[in-house]
Amino acid sequence: MRDQGIDRNDIAEADLRTRRGVFRAVAFRDPVDGHEHMALVRGDVRGREDVLVRTHSECMTGDIFAATRCECGDQLGAALDAVVREGAGVLVYLRGHEGRGIGLVAKVRTHILQDDQGLDTVDSATAIGLPVDVRDYGPAARVLRHLGVRSVRLMSNNPDKVSALEAYGVRVSSRVPLLVPVSADNVRYLTAKRDRLGHDLPQLDGPVRLGEAPVSEVRG
Repeated sequence: MRDQGIDRNDIAEADLRTRRGVFRAVAFRDPVDGHEHMALVRGDVRGREDVLVRTHSECMTGDIFAATRCECGDQLGAALDAVVREGAGVLVYLRGHEGRGIGLVAKVRTHILQDDQGLDTVDSATAIGLPVDVRDYGPAARVLRHLGVRSVRLMSNNPDKVSALEAYGVRVSSRVPLLVPVSADNVRYLTAKRDRLGHDLPQLDGPVRLGEAPVSEVRG
């Protein structure tokens, strides 16, 4: 699936100094979904193969407020740490992906059903008449093309994300596990992601340290 690129008037780049060091912040307005997204770039990635990449879905509760119900905030930090260790890579922060695309208000409503009725992350969405996952990775593909990335090693536990990016013409050479330890707060969520959504989460069968990948990269 090939589509239009990002207009030069809808993109801005500047250095961003963080506690992890300096990244190049590439803010862009996507021509299809209209959201303003951000790519954090470390090192020189233009024209490179096998660039370490994370496409991270916006999660206000996890990313900003460090909620422990999900592993989103921990994955965000672990992915940035991995890019810094690698010396080069890209983290694409995708807005409009809150609650796998259903939005913040709806996501919080699903939390009520999870807490009060014991529904999992899948059934709590369908119970209020919403789809389980409506995220689109076109914006990530478009900014990766803008950055000149030729192929990626994708940090994800979700095999479907590989095919979603490849549908937009991004070549995924391997999938890099990005595992978060299991806790009493997130075990139900992680189990549902494994059993209902097909995520590869071997830490449910044994302990891992944050960001550790006890399994090898899955080659495409």
